[in-house]
Amino acid sequence: MKISAKARYGLRILLDIALHETPERPRLMKEICESQSLSEKFTSRLVIPLREAGMIHSLRGKSGGFRLAKSTSDITLLDVIETLQGPISLVDCVQQPKTCPKGKACAARSVWLDVNMAVRAALAGVTLEKVLVRTQEAGCDVPAALTEYSI
Repeated sequence: MKISAKARYGLRILLDIALHETPERPRLMKEICESQSLSEKFTSRLVIPLREAGMIHSLRGKSGGFRLAKSTSDITLLDVIETLQGPISLVDCVQQPKTCPKGKACAARSVWLDVNMAVRAALAGVTLEKVLVRTQEAGCDVPAALTEYSI
């Protein structure tokens, strides 16, 4: 399973907002794009589903920008990945058993379900707060490893 660029950059956007927003001022789109070396077009395609999933608020107007809508302890890697790339599914039959002629009678499917659940649990156990702690311990804005992260 490979984590998509959309999911990796979505996490970077959330980290950027968490690291730089202040009570007085939300994080501007332009600042996020400059900080993360992303185009505004690509970033805007990512913030829409993050907003729709309730992870961020967008504020319009002169003092508009983005704020986290949830606590960093309430946003998980699983949330980000499934919001931006869809459900975790190691093999097709996990989400769609009808794609396999053996369907529910397949012993291997139960193994894939177990592995899939373990991956989901591992991703659900990593919160934005935990990633922020690692980021701050490393003394950087966004860990470089997140741009190449795959499972």
